[in-house]
Formats: sequence, C-alpha cells, structure tokens
Amino acid sequence: MRHTRRYFHDPAQAEFVGIIWQPLQHPFRLHAGDVIHSFFHHVALHEPSAGAVAQRVLAIQSKRCPKKPVDFLTRAESEAVLAAPDQTTWSGRRDRTLLLVALQTGLRVAELIGLRCQDVVLETGAHVRCTGKGRKTRCIPLRKDVVVALRLWLQERNGQPADAVFTNARGQVLSRDGVQYILSKQVNKARERCPSLKTKRVSPHVLRHSTAMNLLQNGVDRSVIAMWLGHESMDTTQIYLHASIELKEKALAKTEPFRGQPRRYRPPNQLLAFLQAL
Repeated sequence: MRHTRRYFHDPAQAEFVGIIWQPLQHPFRLHAGDVIHSFFHHVALHEPSAGAVAQRVLAIQSKRCPKKPVDFLTRAESEAVLAAPDQTTWSGRRDRTLLLVALQTGLRVAELIGLRCQDVVLETGAHVRCTGKGRKTRCIPLRKDVVVALRLWLQERNGQPADAVFTNARGQVLSRDGVQYILSKQVNKARERCPSLKTKRVSPHVLRHSTAMNLLQNGVDRSVIAMWLGHESMDTTQIYLHASIELKEKALAKTEPFRGQPRRYRPPNQLLAFLQAL
C-alpha cells in the first residue's frame, strides 16, 4: 500500500485509497476488489474530473491467494445427512424435506428460505420457481422422490400460497442462521454413521456445491449446470471440474500406459571384475 500512495498528490485521495485497499489484504475478502473496481468504472464514466484518480485505482491489482478445491458431499455423505432427521417429529420431517430440496435443486440459502408455497409445482413438469441474483427467475425440475416429500410436507404445512414453505417452530420464516443450525444438527448426527463427515465443515453452500458435483459426475453439460444453479457465466462452473477427482480418473483411464517394464540394473562381468580388483 505504501507504494501505491505515492501516485496520489492529494492526501485525501491517498487516504481514501488506503481505506478501500484494506479489505483486499484479507484473502477471504477478495470480492471487495470487484466492488471497488465496479465503483471506479462508474466514476470514470460519470465524473470526468476524477478520471485520472479512477484510472490509478483501476490499475491496482487485487491480492492473490492460494485457491483450494470446493468442498462437497459425496453420495454416501449426502445419504447419511438425509437419514439423520427423526421423521417421527414435525421438525425432523421439515429438516429432511429442506435438506432434500437443497441437495436436489442446489438453491442458494436465500432462495431456499424465500420459497413460497405457490413457487412449488407438483403436477406434470414438477419444479420449483425461485428468484436469484440479479432478480433473475429460474425453474428447477424435481425428481419423483422430492415431489413425494414436498407433497407430504405441504399437506402437513397447510399454508397459504404466499406463505413460506419452510418455517421455524413459531411459524416464522427461517433465517440463514436457522438453516445453518438445522444443517449442523443433522450433520453432527450423521457423523456417527459416516466418519468422513468428521473432517468436513458443512455449510448450506456446500450442499449447493454437492448438487453441482452430482450433476457433473453424472455427465451433465457445464452449460446446463450453470443454468441450473443460476450462474451468470459458465466460467463459474469451472471450479467443479477442478474438484472432481472422478472425472480426472475417467480421463486417466482413457490414456494408454507407457510401454516397457521397470528392470533392475545388472552390471556386466567386466565392471564387476574391475570393482573387485580395486
């Protein structure tokens, strides 16, 4: 940052850039750089007098940090989580239906808690309708098992068309923290029967990644996955290719091994005689 300040003659400008640059020092806040660049693109277009400052800020590169593959649940882990809720209770039936919908549709947590009864279509062409980022509405088809679970839950829920599909015990719309609490509780139960979950930190977004990985591993095209998840670009879906070891193993299986077998070196008799004579 001290090298960047020298480009600004006005102390106020330098101080402002120091403030907006600070979030970029943390590797988990890199999205702040996108916000800052977007803002100064706007400044450059609508405030010509600040164009020089905007260009200097836009020239600042965001801090790079190591990237690791996305976390997701395997098929066995997903089944263990779905088997954890106690379906003899109201909350258990709600929890299983919520988790099943999340794993099959890949909805963002905001989209999941924003689902209304009128957004669920269980007749021919069963699907859920949601409004995601950028106020874009999309429809996601439902499997038969999810249709059955949702039909039973909506009958028990007995809500009005504008009511939320999933609520807490007081009948209020679930919050983000509420969804995380439900997920954490059921994952803790599932760890008893699925030890691999003990090393994973499962968040609602991990369920979304699990949906994408399940689609990818079953041969669904990346463009379809992008539409399914509501991604603006297919480039966002690229991260799942890097995370799928199964796809890499399938690609490796299509290659041919190199010819020849490893052999042990056997020195000739002349070399052995020379060494013995030393």
